[in-house]
Amino acid sequence: MATISREDGFTLTEMMVSTAIVLMVVAAALQTFTQGLQINDAGTQLADANQNLRAGTNQLARDIMMAGRIIGTEGISMPTGVGITFKRPGPTALTFDLAADNPDVADATLQMPSISSGFQLGPTINGSKTDIITILTIDEFMPVLTAPPLVAGTPTQYEGTLAPDGSFVTLPTNSIWLTGDTVADTPKLQVGDLVYLKNSNGNAIQTVTKIDTTKIYFESNSMDFFGFNRVNATTGNTMPLAVMKQSCGLASNPPPCNMLLTPAEPWYKVTAPGPPATVIQAPTVTLFKALMITYYVDNTTVPGTPRLTRVLNHCPGTATTCPGTPFEPQALAGVVEDLDLSFDLVDGVVNPVNVGSMPYTFNGNTYSANLVRKVNIHMGVRSEVKSKPSNDYVRNHITTSVNVRSLSAVDRYVS
Repeated sequence: MATISREDGFTLTEMMVSTAIVLMVVAAALQTFTQGLQINDAGTQLADANQNLRAGTNQLARDIMMAGRIIGTEGISMPTGVGITFKRPGPTALTFDLAADNPDVADATLQMPSISSGFQLGPTINGSKTDIITILTIDEFMPVLTAPPLVAGTPTQYEGTLAPDGSFVTLPTNSIWLTGDTVADTPKLQVGDLVYLKNSNGNAIQTVTKIDTTKIYFESNSMDFFGFNRVNATTGNTMPLAVMKQSCGLASNPPPCNMLLTPAEPWYKVTAPGPPATVIQAPTVTLFKALMITYYVDNTTVPGTPRLTRVLNHCPGTATTCPGTPFEPQALAGVVEDLDLSFDLVDGVVNPVNVGSMPYTFNGNTYSANLVRKVNIHMGVRSEVKSKPSNDYVRNHITTSVNVRSLSAVDRYVS
């Protein structure tokens, strides 16, 4: 049987044709692979931007929703006087313009609202000014205290005794405010925290400046970053704590009355003017842990990478006087290029919407921040790095509105 055998290979033409076909197939596969990588990169950058957008707006919306808890629409009474200013946490020495925000005030106090605007007070990003917002609320996880104790001399862990001038509160050593509660994940009070005091006569807010084994102090010194502790104010109205010491409503002293404590009298007793002079019981004071939160865009910590930042309260001291640095700014989202906030107001008549700067004047009427019922948020972010297909950043924006639960009440029966 004959065997056929060839020892010659492909011809040069065959080799060139087959090589060309292989190269075309490989080129097509590489192009498809490259496009897949670019699409995956763009998707990753978009997902990253969306995640930052969701994380930032979710936390901001939650805090706005809780603004004014317990405090309500009336705000907190603050003292007036020449040279008296109040700070709020933030990237710079932000102050409240309470006089401008209380255009119709007729008494000796101003009201600090539960929401304070900061129209275009943030840094300029891509040629546009960003906004700031400060939120005041009550810590929902910290138990409240009452003063004085129900049984004199034997306070429970939820009771305390205020000093006659309101400069400190004395608590039992087992008070939750002094010890915290690890089971309930409730931290103890720290220097730089805020305490909201309220009774039927009024309200006030104080800065915690010092804590020892049985006392929480509200001193008028450099540790009071906010400037709230005005117990010994020499100009203008003294701290509204004095208002809370009043006991009005007696037939001989209809409101408003001025039966204030003397330094020798305990907080809960007030001497009514005579004759005859009588000592009466003042209303119980309830103490709450307050939270003051500011949101702003930080373009200073990492220049060129602006971050949505949340800062809670403030402690101006050192690591010794402010242990654990509990109030460090917290970066929530980046890279933020837009933060625009506006407000819907309720006055029962005009009800202005999308108001940027507060206070707001329209048709001769001035609207204060105490009329805020809804906050409109617009935030824009971009990806951390440029997307390869477009050689540009991936950007996304979100616009939403948040109804403020504790400020939503509207008087429908105004005469």
